[in-house]
Amino acid sequence: MPLYIKSNSHGEFVFDWSWAEAYERSGGRYYPKLVSAIPFTPVRGPRLLIDLAADDVKAIQQSLLEGATELARETLMSSLHFLFPADADTELLTAHSLLRRKTIQFHWRNNDYRDFADFLDALSTKKRKEIRRERRSVVEQGIDVEILDGAKITCAQWDIFYEFYCSTFERRWGSPRFTREFFYSLSERLPRETLLILAYREGQPIAGAFAMLGARTLYGRHWGCSRQYANLHFELCYYRTIEYCIQHKLAGVDAGVQGEHKLSRGFEPVAAWSCHWIRHPGFHSAIEAFLQRETPGVDAYIDELNRHLPYKQS
Repeated sequence: MPLYIKSNSHGEFVFDWSWAEAYERSGGRYYPKLVSAIPFTPVRGPRLLIDLAADDVKAIQQSLLEGATELARETLMSSLHFLFPADADTELLTAHSLLRRKTIQFHWRNNDYRDFADFLDALSTKKRKEIRRERRSVVEQGIDVEILDGAKITCAQWDIFYEFYCSTFERRWGSPRFTREFFYSLSERLPRETLLILAYREGQPIAGAFAMLGARTLYGRHWGCSRQYANLHFELCYYRTIEYCIQHKLAGVDAGVQGEHKLSRGFEPVAAWSCHWIRHPGFHSAIEAFLQRETPGVDAYIDELNRHLPYKQS
């Protein structure tokens, strides 16, 4: 079970800042806490890493959970958090009295589209025209786009993207999370799972988007640019990744959390979960009551978003 000791909640995409504030205003210390997650990555997946062919899977699961909660108690951690666990892990954690929290991600689904035009045909006339106009504006600005997989990405190209990546973080969130060497290592260690999309104008690089490939899903991760160009973010992060999925017969694009603007580009809201163990019984009860109020609101929000999808109505 991957576990990290964290002294803040940055890069988690499950927002518990208000929990931390309430915990500390009542006299406790919310940080440090234990977190089981993929760092800086809101992607669902297994958090209890077990060979499911083993004879004693349930016993191993029980042992892992007991070991993790005992570690949290011994080290006086306020809490233990499982972020974006796979569905099977979510059910297991909930069955062991961890609190379950619902959040929203945005995914694009490939409904066996033949090409990008076929995907556009599934949209309403208005949205179809808007996307065509946005893509046309990128071409009219004299912008060319190049898509590279990990084995073909040079250190010089990673250097270019790294500057774009850092500029985005410095404008929005402060210090960048990943190092230049991290991106270099992707070409060496995960060449088949790494994708880089670069945009050029008059031969000069102006923007880039970085994504990872799973067996059936493309995971859009980071983007950056030297200056703002109309609709270039949509082209690199959404339309090019959708095209790539269609061409390579992938199931879809996982664009992560946040961003209602993704709806009009064909992305749909998808529920995702996190699970939480709180050491203090009283605070456990308070968060449980909060989640009982929050979950219906999240459900209503998903219903509202689904009413604004750009697809033709059957």
